[in-house]
Amino acid sequence: MDVSWEEAGWERLAQGVGRRRMPVWDATVGLVAGNDGGALLIDTGATLREGAELRRQAQRLLGPGRRVTHIALTHPHFDHVLGTAAFAGTQVYGAVGIDELMRRDRDALRDDAVRHGVERGEAAEATDVLVAPHHLVCGEWTLDLGGGRQVLLANVGPGHSGHDLAVLVPGSPEVVFCGDLVEESGTPQAGSDAHPARWPAALDRLLALGGENAAYVPGHGAVVDAAYVRTQRDALAARFDVS
Repeated sequence: MDVSWEEAGWERLAQGVGRRRMPVWDATVGLVAGNDGGALLIDTGATLREGAELRRQAQRLLGPGRRVTHIALTHPHFDHVLGTAAFAGTQVYGAVGIDELMRRDRDALRDDAVRHGVERGEAAEATDVLVAPHHLVCGEWTLDLGGGRQVLLANVGPGHSGHDLAVLVPGSPEVVFCGDLVEESGTPQAGSDAHPARWPAALDRLLALGGENAAYVPGHGAVVDAAYVRTQRDALAARFDVS
């Protein structure tokens, strides 16, 4: 990489792994650099403008001749998916069923973005060219980013949504991108598409995936540890009266 994560306004999490907390909605975007060619972006921002900015930043971080080759969408909410079309030619991954949902409910996605403060023209532009995942994860999927760098995509939901995807990056420490299954900057949000009765079990699967020593990256907020995820899991179980 030609510049450091900090110089580019990103937080370094491990070797070749970083994230940025986007403005306004504080949504996490992650980047995993392969050792030979490939790179994975985790979520893409809330607008095409944000997506284009992320593309430029990723290219700067990755160095000359390199670009994002893969995208993983953690769940189908506007602040995590509407920048995807800015990454032409990229292979996009998501939990099984997310593709049909995004095609069917693009008007609802646009309206949700506007309701949360995205300018209507920007929201319409992004949903008009909305990119649904090309590859659907049922269970687990290992991505090879080159040079011995592999990441694991895991369909751990439903919970926060009907289509929750986590990303495990092996290393020291191991890093788990949780999407909005975990939130640190506020109470986890349960919208109309949430599955409250199954959310604690999704967090159990997340903890089994990463283990006790992993760094857990929430969809919103600061990086947390396994104890924090476990505490949030128990709070959600009590909140929704499930075991």
